[in-house]
Amino acid sequence: MTLLRWKIILFAAGLLTSFTSCTVGPAYVRPITGVPVAYKEIDGWKEANPKDDAIKEAWWELFNDPQMNALEEQVIISNQNVWVAEAQFRQARALVQSVRAGYFPTLAIGASATRLVASNNLNTGQNGASISDFLLPIDLSWEADLWGRVRRTVEASQASAQASAADLAGVLLSAQAELAQDYFLLRTIDAQKQLLDSTVTYYRKSLELANNRYNSGVVAKSDVLQAETQLKSTQAQAIDLGLQRAKVEHAIATLIGKSASEFWLAVTPLVPTLPSIPLAVPSELLEQRPDIAAAERRMAMANAQIGVAQAAFYPTVHIGALAGLEASSVDQWLSWPSRFWSVGPSISQTVFDGGLRRAQSDQLLAAYDATTASYRQIVLTAFQDVEDNLAALRVLGEEVCVQTEAVEAARQAANVTSNQYKAGTVGYINVIVAQTVEIANERTLLDIRSRQLAASVLLIKALGGGWKSADIPSVNNFISRK
Repeated sequence: MTLLRWKIILFAAGLLTSFTSCTVGPAYVRPITGVPVAYKEIDGWKEANPKDDAIKEAWWELFNDPQMNALEEQVIISNQNVWVAEAQFRQARALVQSVRAGYFPTLAIGASATRLVASNNLNTGQNGASISDFLLPIDLSWEADLWGRVRRTVEASQASAQASAADLAGVLLSAQAELAQDYFLLRTIDAQKQLLDSTVTYYRKSLELANNRYNSGVVAKSDVLQAETQLKSTQAQAIDLGLQRAKVEHAIATLIGKSASEFWLAVTPLVPTLPSIPLAVPSELLEQRPDIAAAERRMAMANAQIGVAQAAFYPTVHIGALAGLEASSVDQWLSWPSRFWSVGPSISQTVFDGGLRRAQSDQLLAAYDATTASYRQIVLTAFQDVEDNLAALRVLGEEVCVQTEAVEAARQAANVTSNQYKAGTVGYINVIVAQTVEIANERTLLDIRSRQLAASVLLIKALGGGWKSADIPSVNNFISRK
């Protein structure tokens, strides 16, 4: 039988053995988690229009703010944390390709030329003779995956890469949500600054009035001092907002990958209104959150690693073949009579390792239990996030209505008290109290509306931001990608 026939027979036998072999380790089954039938805080929730039955990928467009839309697009291409996560995903994807190499034989080829002079103290019959050796070997080796060690390793690496893809989506969603919250906070600060600036203008007129009344001998000097104190205090508050705005603006610059020194946003008061956010049934949340998907894929990875550890308890089978050309002179080196070859399998089994394999298997079983508990905790936290922000939007909506009435009452009280002061029926301290209550209520209303916008962003984030688990690359994507 020729060398070629031996190679074909052995290789075919090895492939047949591999494809018909068993895979040790537990089959992966996603654990069952308790999912509520409906959200508790959904009572009174305004349903979205039928055409808006799902959150879109560009969810920030729900707020109808062109400037924020432009900033969100920059997060996708410029945020450095997103680039870190993207690089980690590429690293995990490359690891899939590296472990898949275990399916295939290793082929090595080389060439060497040596000259040996035998020692005179050896009884070889060739004492002092020189010997030349020209060698051109081709070495083929392959480990038969009888127990599925390679298959489980590939399975684990694929699950890890899918988890990295979900992590990338989660990092991107977090950066986008943080940008939206910072943007709304910036616009709230602008609105508060506008309110304080208009209040300062009004207080200047009040100081003018107090000065005129003092010069006319109608009121005491204390009224002037109180009016001036109120004016300066409000001016100081307006100046302090400048520091808050600068810090938020710098945070936005970092999120979009720009230097804080080279980025600024024009002052624009708060404009966006609350969007109508579509809510899916709770069971769909498991397929809409990247953090849940990442945790589930890490469970699959940990399960596959148990199989890798258990395969170590079984024998290892190697199939090797060596062929080439060898001669003692260059002119005979590449001739057909210089050929040589060897082929054959080998089997090895570890019979004692001091409990190493058992310890490694127990370690991976514990790691799987940990990933399972982590997955269930992430699911619980996900439902908490949704309920928290549904409750926040419901309560803040009620608070806005009441606070709006409070602002209107405070304005009327300030107007009445101001007219009473002009008529000389109350002192200026009454005016100060009424005006302080008015501006405090107006600022509170702005703060509540800002919290509403933040809660709506957090609700969209809690619902996955339009992401779907189907967006994770499939196993075939990893196999076909070069």
